[in-house]
Amino acid sequence: MVEKLIIIGSGPAGYTAGLYASRAMFEPLLFAGYASGGQLMLTSDVENYPGYPEGIQGPEMMMQLRAQAERFGTRILDRNVDSVDLSHRPFGVTSGDESWQAEALIIATGAEAIWLGVENEEVHKGRGISTCATCDGAFFRDKEVMVVGGGDSAMEEATFLTRFCPKVTIVHRREGLRASQIMGLRARDNPRIAWKLNHTVTGWLGAEGDFRGARLRSTADDSEEDFTCEGAFIAIGHKPITSFLGGQLETDASGYLLWKQHSMTSVKGVFAAGDVVDTRYRQAVTAAGMGCMAAIDAERWLEAQ
Repeated sequence: MVEKLIIIGSGPAGYTAGLYASRAMFEPLLFAGYASGGQLMLTSDVENYPGYPEGIQGPEMMMQLRAQAERFGTRILDRNVDSVDLSHRPFGVTSGDESWQAEALIIATGAEAIWLGVENEEVHKGRGISTCATCDGAFFRDKEVMVVGGGDSAMEEATFLTRFCPKVTIVHRREGLRASQIMGLRARDNPRIAWKLNHTVTGWLGAEGDFRGARLRSTADDSEEDFTCEGAFIAIGHKPITSFLGGQLETDASGYLLWKQHSMTSVKGVFAAGDVVDTRYRQAVTAAGMGCMAAIDAERWLEAQ
């Protein structure tokens, strides 16, 4: 059996694409992955998504989006896609030892923040440590926090956080920053930003639910110290989840998929939505909007065929 449409990836983009495609009577098949729900599964409180005036837990929101897509006919498989064959239509999709075919695909696999991978990180993810100041900064109002990183993203995160926090300390492993000169100067001129250069984070302090700060190591003399703060933001980059595509779609230098015509990629019939494309906004609401766009574009393209 050849599916009309297969959606690869869950999260706001994938589930919204499923919702719209289902309402167009396409009965899409959605591969949610073994860890379905995307980055919002690591977010405790979501307060900036329209329609939730009291806020909502990230995992709860993902379950609601999933249920809404299923209500209209999206069929969901909780398994990863290992590879795709985009050399001809129908396209091939392989998961484990099983294969499927589809007339059109929507790639909504997202991007994952690059974490430090140090001691106690899993304990504090989403509960003291965040990778998105825009998403979580307001939860740290009147608290002292740190930002780990030395690029433009780190400078932007730190500068944004000074709207809420009396003190933001930037921790970077070198003396020099990777950030552009203007972003670095903007951060250095901000009186609320402090600096801990030539240091790396080797672990996080505190028990689960009681974040206390970080253990820092000097890159100059290897000495260690405990640095107290009430929250931390890791800003060392994101990487799009595209390895399963095998280089069959055009990307930018960082590996993010490129739109060629509306939400269609470099292969006709293959569309992309959400953080796998988005290098700028990375918000749940923008991902959902892109999922809507991809589903509408896929519907119109399939009808034209």
